[in-house]
Amino acid sequence: MSTMTPARYRVAERVEETADTVTLALQPVDEPLPVFRPGQFAMLYAFGVGEVPISVSGRFGAGGLLHTVRAVGATSGALCAARPGATLGVRGPFGRGWVLPAPAGADLVVVAGGLGLAPLRPLVRHAAADRDRYGRVAVLIGARTPGDLLYPGEYDEWRAAGVEVATTVDRAAAGWTGRVGVVTALFEELRTDPARTAGFVCGPEVMMRFAARGLLDRGIPAERVWLSLERNMHCGIGHCGHCQLGPLLLCRDGPVAACSTALPLLSVKEL
Repeated sequence: MSTMTPARYRVAERVEETADTVTLALQPVDEPLPVFRPGQFAMLYAFGVGEVPISVSGRFGAGGLLHTVRAVGATSGALCAARPGATLGVRGPFGRGWVLPAPAGADLVVVAGGLGLAPLRPLVRHAAADRDRYGRVAVLIGARTPGDLLYPGEYDEWRAAGVEVATTVDRAAAGWTGRVGVVTALFEELRTDPARTAGFVCGPEVMMRFAARGLLDRGIPAERVWLSLERNMHCGIGHCGHCQLGPLLLCRDGPVAACSTALPLLSVKEL
């Protein structure tokens, strides 16, 4: 099967994460696709509607995939509406994922904004499952409102594994007793050693710019801060050019790129 031919996957489970976001657990109908690495993405095809790039947010059973999708258009809306038993098309794996495993003994700082936690979730699960390998592991999560926080039921599980989890929201709601403010305000709580820290950032572009600069200001080298970038991806294999960001074709050269490469490009207005 070529990279341009969708493999059939069946929706096994559907979990409503927020008012407009669901996680789909997909099981292969055809032969499973190769294993996806954390940070890579698939092209998900809603038959008769269209195809969009969606990061893998976890593994599901033998050969299965988890995809967290927000309904923002016709195709993503059709994917979110898919019920257990529905068949979707999947192409992949595509792109470069997070640089894992990180060096033994490294401190890890994971910074997620909104839906950006989805591609970071496999990384967090990796760190939680291999805590003896790393030093401190801090996961900093920001969202618009408490109702927009992804996977809140997993935070205590991560903490039990020795992962530090801090959350903040832009706007509080009734009953919210946590932090209010931008996710970079949580940097005040970091207690990591910059000389041995690796940073991983995903979220809205403006948030990633400020988060990356904040990590650099704390002394973390630019080549050890990684960002997951986003542009309009169509083919997934670097042929169509829709996802070009300067010299990069993000479906092929990304979506994960070192800050030393990504930040200068994100600093160019309208690039």
